[in-house]
Amino acid sequence: MVVIRLNRGGSKARPFFNIVVADKRMRRDGRFLERIGFYNPTAKGGEEGLRIAQDRLTYWQGVGAQPSPTVDRLIRQVGKTAA
Repeated sequence: MVVIRLNRGGSKARPFFNIVVADKRMRRDGRFLERIGFYNPTAKGGEEGLRIAQDRLTYWQGVGAQPSPTVDRLIRQVGKTAA
């Protein structure tokens, strides 16, 4: 099964997450198929905190990829800001 989930990066106490499409059997920070965005929970001021490539998200969901609960929440958040 293919999932859309977060891949953690950054340093201690300064997390940064890539939104990736990966096989469910791979580790959280292991191999992935494609990077489709990022999420920076510590973004301040004019920094961009969240970006998702909508065309790639639509494609992967169309072929059966399931978003994790956290990524699903972020997708809805992007939808609200775009509307």
